[in-house]
Amino acid sequence: MSHLGSINGVIADGVIADGVFQLPDDAPVLEHGANAQVEEFLGEKVDYDEEAEEKRYYRRKRLLTVKSVVFASLGAAITYGVYLGLLQMQLILHYDETYRDVKYGNMGLQDIDNKMLMGINVTPIAALLYTPVLIRFFGTKWMMFLSTGIYALFVSTNYWERYYTLVPSATVIGVMIVPFWASIGNYITRMAQKYYEFVNYKEENLQEHNRVPRGASHKYIIIFQSIFYAIFHLSFVLSQFPVYFFLGNFLYPFEHTLYNVRECGASIQQGILPKFNVTVLQTLPSSINLIYVESVLMGAALLSMLLILVLCGSAYRPTEEIDLRSIGWGNIFQLPFKHARDYRLRFMAPYFLYSGFEVLFACTGFTLCYGVCSLGLEKLPFLLTAYGLSASVSSILGLCMLRLPRQVPLVAGALLHIFILIGLFFWSPTPRLQSQGPLLYTVAVLWGIGSALNKTGLSIIIGMFYEDKERQDFVFTIYHWLQALAIFIVYLWSWLPMMAKLGIMLASAIISVLSYLWMERKLRYGVRFRVPKIPAPRHKVKGYRYLEEENSDESGSDGEEIESGESETEENRGEHRDHRRRKRNNKQCYEQEVQEE
Repeated sequence: MSHLGSINGVIADGVIADGVFQLPDDAPVLEHGANAQVEEFLGEKVDYDEEAEEKRYYRRKRLLTVKSVVFASLGAAITYGVYLGLLQMQLILHYDETYRDVKYGNMGLQDIDNKMLMGINVTPIAALLYTPVLIRFFGTKWMMFLSTGIYALFVSTNYWERYYTLVPSATVIGVMIVPFWASIGNYITRMAQKYYEFVNYKEENLQEHNRVPRGASHKYIIIFQSIFYAIFHLSFVLSQFPVYFFLGNFLYPFEHTLYNVRECGASIQQGILPKFNVTVLQTLPSSINLIYVESVLMGAALLSMLLILVLCGSAYRPTEEIDLRSIGWGNIFQLPFKHARDYRLRFMAPYFLYSGFEVLFACTGFTLCYGVCSLGLEKLPFLLTAYGLSASVSSILGLCMLRLPRQVPLVAGALLHIFILIGLFFWSPTPRLQSQGPLLYTVAVLWGIGSALNKTGLSIIIGMFYEDKERQDFVFTIYHWLQALAIFIVYLWSWLPMMAKLGIMLASAIISVLSYLWMERKLRYGVRFRVPKIPAPRHKVKGYRYLEEENSDESGSDGEEIESGESETEENRGEHRDHRRRKRNNKQCYEQEVQEE
């Protein structure tokens, strides 16, 4: 400030003679070294290459995007690995009659487990009402972070197993399942679109903040969704670590647990594993060892939270987050229901339901009624590991969408499941016959291939169909809500005969394929689909951000059929004109002030 003051003083003391400004004799003069520094600072940089700097900047942006996708996938895999592993370990412990009597007496652990499973499976039914509101309120990344925090809360409540700790935490997990998955699907799709923008930063439409051309980011959506599911399916492997390294040392061999079992597979007439021995633990694990295991799981849950918080970038710019919220909370609440008018979603709804059926059938119906029933409980982690590794490796097959039509992987996965289900109809494994192991592992691997193709294909197709950033969270909410609804249906049918379960699975798989192919046929013949218009954001004019001439985040027509009843009224258009006029006036005033200064 002293330098500025001296300069201003010099200017004030100067004299203008004949139009030439003259300094007084006692005016301070910059030394030669200082003058050279000023010239060096203000002069042109000879060795500065603007294009090379720009390339390096966008290369860093692309690397950060890939890093975000990888660590978001890893965080989701660790979260679900911890959740499924702890749930499996606790259900095995609570199933053992001796463990319940010795550790907890007449507390009613089985009743607590039933209420806990009910909380996890029933509460997601209401998720369609609040999921978009939560995602828009917190933001996509923060919704992922908060959801992983809820899973960590569930782990922490297992330190003190009581009704008032386990059941409420399980219910909260049921509340957060759909928001977690909807935000994950939205996040991966947005990262693919951002990666396209960073690769093609020189294109005019991106420099002018216009919309990305239709289909331009499909390549990266395919790649990023394949990467996500390849990493996430490892959660089925991670979930078996508590049984591998801890609980497996306490289990009875299959001769004891399957001693009274007389029927397996398709011949089971009711429930899961009828006449399975009520004592499965040779010795009871000590409480301190259980605390050690739960502490390791708690640490892994906290690690997944940190991965998402620290190493994952934001899916949207701050101005985009503001615009997404500014369409009004009533509109945010209604838009998932309005999207159901799109025939593409209606025809894919059976597939969404089937994707929930098949993953839970793999983890419970097949592994328990076929695998454990014939090989014993000690083989359960190996069957699920085979399924998880197969699904992880096979998720890379989603990359075939880069060369083949999008129908191929999705239909191939469902057809593979249909053939397996037909075979399971006629197969009733013999209890305690270990020679059936290779065939059971083969079925688990094949089912994992079909699951990977289904999950990866569905997420890719949703990202292709709904490229607008304003509607992706709504569509992923519908997808994962229907998946959660299917899991609830599987929870209800647990006491049905195995033949009935296989029949429902087979019918849903066939209906899913036929419905999807019919939808593709309508698209091929150019039948127009109906997508609701996203209302334009309405802001209070404050801050520098709204001095721009145009709002680059404002929704416009995408060449799709829009509901006639949702067009803007004349009054709203007048408000928008006034809003733009005020912005121009603000900008002119701002430029005038800058020139005067």
